[in-house]
Amino acid sequence: MSEAPGQKAKPKISASRRLFLKTKLMKRAMTMLVTDKENRRLERERVLAERVPPLQLSGLSVQDLQNLCKELSQKIDVVDEERYDINSKVSKSELEVQDLSQKIGDLKGKMKRPNLKRVRVSADAMLGALLGSKVKESVDFKANLKTVKKEDEKKEEVTDWRKNVESMSGMEGRKKLFDAA
Repeated sequence: MSEAPGQKAKPKISASRRLFLKTKLMKRAMTMLVTDKENRRLERERVLAERVPPLQLSGLSVQDLQNLCKELSQKIDVVDEERYDINSKVSKSELEVQDLSQKIGDLKGKMKRPNLKRVRVSADAMLGALLGSKVKESVDFKANLKTVKKEDEKKEEVTDWRKNVESMSGMEGRKKLFDAA
């Protein structure tokens, strides 16, 4: 079925039915989200109980407490080292992913052009950037231009045009032009 470009396709279900289904989906998603959060909390508690046994501090002497603190400090150091190693591995793999994606982009020939900002630079600063420290004083471009000397053209005096037409008419006028040249 082809439709005219200006017309919208009519929905196959009514607006009330669509609203009912949408609310039902949202309620279902909310319940799934709540149960997922609860499952994650329970899993976290289970893992922590498994890895870290509860501390029995009552009835310990000062020497035992100090030994316990040293053991915990050593465990913290080990965990920090593992975390650092994992973070460095993740950052290294992220750099590899960026490098590979750039290589893929180069192979495809699609380069993402960065947005360039308009920068206003004077001619002297631009020349200094292009030529380096070779040019120390400002360059006078007008002095380097070639000068062209204009020949003075003969200016005819402006007189009454009627006299000029009468004097140039006929063969005598043509002879004057010929002699003048």
